[in-house]
Formats: sequence, structure tokens, C-alpha cells
Amino acid sequence: MLVIMDQFGRRIIGFAVHAGILDGPTVCRLFNQAIAGTATLPHCLSSDHDPLFEFDRWKANLRILDVREVKTVPYGPRSHPFVERLMGTIRREYLDHVPFWKARDLAKKLLHFKDYYNPDRVHRGLGGAIPDPKPPKSERKLARLDDYRWKSCCRGLYQLPIAA
Repeated sequence: MLVIMDQFGRRIIGFAVHAGILDGPTVCRLFNQAIAGTATLPHCLSSDHDPLFEFDRWKANLRILDVREVKTVPYGPRSHPFVERLMGTIRREYLDHVPFWKARDLAKKLLHFKDYYNPDRVHRGLGGAIPDPKPPKSERKLARLDDYRWKSCCRGLYQLPIAA
């Protein structure tokens, strides 16, 4: 599984899933799948010292997309704190509770999690804000404690209260 996130906004850009052995062309394909359909491409990419990220096609792909690669500290597994936290969150809050059968099924379910994570899930690191702020409405409906309904997210795994 490859996840692309915006480090500053804590927003998930995209996922890509592959079942099998990874090689250089597969990593390039996964990266292109993960960023497909995004409005803006990332300017920088943080990667570790895995030989997969030394592949000529990978470097050419980043050069064509005008993405600068920043290498992490060697032998420092905690040099990616935001991505490590995101991966732990995905594992703890979603994948530990939702079974998946194949790579395609996992990819679909990860898109459901992205649709929940970016616009609805609050983030402690962002001061309780969400990565995709909702546009301000001209007429807001006042919420009453006795008049609400539940919004289902991630195929019913999460329930969020909203004003009815």
C-alpha cells in the first residue's frame, strides 16, 4: 500500500495498492495511481533509502512531474513522523476493523476512509480542525440537541451526528 499525504494540511492525497513483489516500475505505477485525479501535484516527496527509490524510471518520473525528492535520515525510522502517524491511524481506526479480500477491495475501502478522513475526522495536530474545511454557508441551520440525525461513514463503521 502506498499513501500520499500533504504533510502541512494532514490531508490524504491518494492511495495505491499492489499485491505481490514490488519493483521499480510497480512503484512508479503506484505513485501515478495515487496522484491521479488530484488538482495539484506535490512539490516535494519524502522517501527513504530503499533501493526501489533509486530506480532510473522513478527518478525520471519525478523529474517529469517536477517533484523534488527529499531523502530521510538513514536508519532513522522516526524521520517520517506524520506519515508514520497516518499509517498507524489507518491501521488502528480502519483496517483492524474492516476485512478485505483482494487488492481491489482494499483500494475501494481505502477510498471510503479517505472520504471520511479529509472532510469529517477532526485532527488533534490541526487544533481540532479538519484537512478539507467546508465552505462557509450563508444560512447555517442551528443545531438543536433534540433534532439531529446520524451520518454514516466508511460503510457504517463511523457514525457522525449532524443537524437534521
